[in-house]
Amino acid sequence: MPQLQAMLKDIPYAAQAVPALIVLLLAAASHIAVKQALIRAIHFAIRRTRNEWDDALARRGVFECLAYLVPVVVIFWGRNFLPLDQAVVVRSMTALFRAIFILAADRFLSALLDIYNTYPISRKRPLKGYVQIVKIFLYICGIVLVVCTLLDQSPWGLLSGIGALTAFILFVFKDTILSFIASLQIVANDLVRVGDWIEAPQYGADGDVMEIALHTVKVRNWDKTITTIPTYKLVDGSFKNWRGMTQAGGRRIKRALLIDQTSVRFCDDEMIERLSRIQILRPYIEKKQRELEEYNRENGIDPACPVNGRRMTNLGTFRQYVVEYLRRHPKIRQDMTFLVRQLAPTPDGLPLEIYVFTNDTVWANYEAIQADIFDHLLASVGEFGLRVYQRPSGMDLRQGLAAAVSEGAP
Repeated sequence: MPQLQAMLKDIPYAAQAVPALIVLLLAAASHIAVKQALIRAIHFAIRRTRNEWDDALARRGVFECLAYLVPVVVIFWGRNFLPLDQAVVVRSMTALFRAIFILAADRFLSALLDIYNTYPISRKRPLKGYVQIVKIFLYICGIVLVVCTLLDQSPWGLLSGIGALTAFILFVFKDTILSFIASLQIVANDLVRVGDWIEAPQYGADGDVMEIALHTVKVRNWDKTITTIPTYKLVDGSFKNWRGMTQAGGRRIKRALLIDQTSVRFCDDEMIERLSRIQILRPYIEKKQRELEEYNRENGIDPACPVNGRRMTNLGTFRQYVVEYLRRHPKIRQDMTFLVRQLAPTPDGLPLEIYVFTNDTVWANYEAIQADIFDHLLASVGEFGLRVYQRPSGMDLRQGLAAAVSEGAP
């Protein structure tokens, strides 16, 4: 080698350019050959296998990245033919080799993450944030090694200088550190998974979680917009996760009918006879009548006055009808909380609240079930002599004025 270098020094510069050009052409040709022949052959073989991991490696371009090592090796071995300082060439090729290795490692980690995401556990334990942490550490170490290689310095000296900038580094990576701690808490406490429906009104988020990364959590809202929430904000603030509803297999209906309180009255014999024709209500009416007659007889109640003793009311009977109707409804969970109750009277009427759970948690199906139930109940209220409260509208006022005017006309 020393003799070869001495001979090259004696050759004119133009003549030295010829072997250098040959080395560069060999490097380019080797890269093209590897990429066009070897990489294609590898991809062809991968497509014929049944494994998923090799497809992930090909999709992330790991082999294409490694192909750049071939021209680096060619230039390294042919460095004696280059009209450059050998030490500079060695350091440059070593730094380039390390940079390519870092890029290949980045793609390899992404491929491993893709493989992991194909398993169901990835929805419960997302690892993207941790992979990003490893990548950040990898790039920091790689940049330090590449810079030290080019400067021909020890990495420990550069790292000691970086130690003096710790406060600055902590300030720059503050969000990264907070997000990393938040990611640990999210995974450890199983707060959020990919696919969960969450609500965070303070961030305008209401939809399914698309991705849990190191710095952000992406939520696809129901209007198809995407909200990005800083990861540490989920731990710092509050949000609602609807996963429990899905896991329980029941979605709550909590809605009230507002009954006009002036329509509430005792049931007379004619109403009782008419309501007895309702099949699901007949056993209740017969049992209730026997119970009330026995109580009033034992206590010597005078039936002449309706408020004496105990009597059936149209509201109480309607409430029992709602109970019997929902007990027989095929879409209502009978093993979960089941309430049909009165709430405190309001200026808008007496709320008769239905608090039950459907056995279908799909949003569209749930809304259809809820609508069918209240369609039926609203249509049934009149059979019990009750009225649903509704605030007067402009048409009500016009009809009332017209009636008053017609009554006052001569």
